Amino acid sequence: MRVGIDARLLSQPIAGIGRYLWQLSRELITREAEFRLYMPSRPLVGDWDTANTRVRAGAISGRAGRMLWSQTVLPWQAARDGVDVFWGPAHRLPQYLPARIARVVTIHDLVWKFAGETMRPLSRWMEARLMPQAIALSDRIIAVSHSTAQAIEEEFPSARGKVRVIPLGVTPMAAPGKRSALAPLGVVRPYFLFVGTLEPRKNLHRLLKAYARLPASLRQNTQFVLVGAKGWGGVDVAQLVSQLGVARDVVLPGYVDDAQLATLYAHAQFLAMPSLYEGFGLPLIEAMSCGVPVLTSNLSSMPEVAADAGFFVDPLDEVSIADGLARLLAEDALRQSLASRARCIASRYSWEQAARSTWQVFEEAQLERQALRGERV
Repeated sequence: MRVGIDARLLSQPIAGIGRYLWQLSRELITREAEFRLYMPSRPLVGDWDTANTRVRAGAISGRAGRMLWSQTVLPWQAARDGVDVFWGPAHRLPQYLPARIARVVTIHDLVWKFAGETMRPLSRWMEARLMPQAIALSDRIIAVSHSTAQAIEEEFPSARGKVRVIPLGVTPMAAPGKRSALAPLGVVRPYFLFVGTLEPRKNLHRLLKAYARLPASLRQNTQFVLVGAKGWGGVDVAQLVSQLGVARDVVLPGYVDDAQLATLYAHAQFLAMPSLYEGFGLPLIEAMSCGVPVLTSNLSSMPEVAADAGFFVDPLDEVSIADGLARLLAEDALRQSLASRARCIASRYSWEQAARSTWQVFEEAQLERQALRGERV
């Protein structure tokens, strides 16, 4: 089998879905098959110099240019390369692939539908138009959680029977350093942690207001560390921290490298992630793989992913979030009980298993496409 992959996210700094593409592609290309990775510009991450893999990279920059490339150059290259199955790992499929090519698309979430107000307007507009197109074009759809699968089938009845649930994997963390290694970041007391892009969907304004509600004694003993690159819109986190009078207790290190992140996870009391919506929630299993319990939302995929290692709150209610923070900070036995289950739950998720299941979906899609065209299977 020759597999074509829309690998455009590897030609820019990776985060979120780009990390999914990177990790899963690394596992897939170890199989006895041929792979073609299509990118509008040269890859910034990963070593794709293997005997069975070819990178087709252009020299295109800019959002408009990349969009045009995806609907013109990419399908032309896939046709020329004679790919059997084409995989779109990020909600998109080219409209004009040859009819003989089987198509698989991964849908991570339906943020545009259920939390559209947290997106950039242009991104929301594009998702609302291009995701339905990809679902209609596909032979198989990969959903990263049962929650996302259910949402797809409810929103797009024609997708029923095509959806397969394949959760993300957890990448082994770098070896953590001692807690003293965090002092240069400003982490000098026990702390709990947030990891993610600082954007509206992460519900940081309610999380910070909930933290400000805590008794001063709890805040004086425990720092709140928010790790992640600045996103768009919503509240200015640094400004809100100042307004709430908690600047002494909140640490904003921004984006950190893998070694620093591993050290932050390893020594955290818990991860706080009461998002408004998640298709999966990768930081949840990253934290749990380090034996760290999580406080998270009772909505969308988060109860499914965190399972018995999670303490669940109403993300729309500051009081609910504050009560959850207070309990996890004050009750050592509760934290230890959740932590004792965390690694076991995280062990259910692996990129190796995700790759095996994804390959099975590729084979299903190829058989489906052959049957549709009346070819011998």
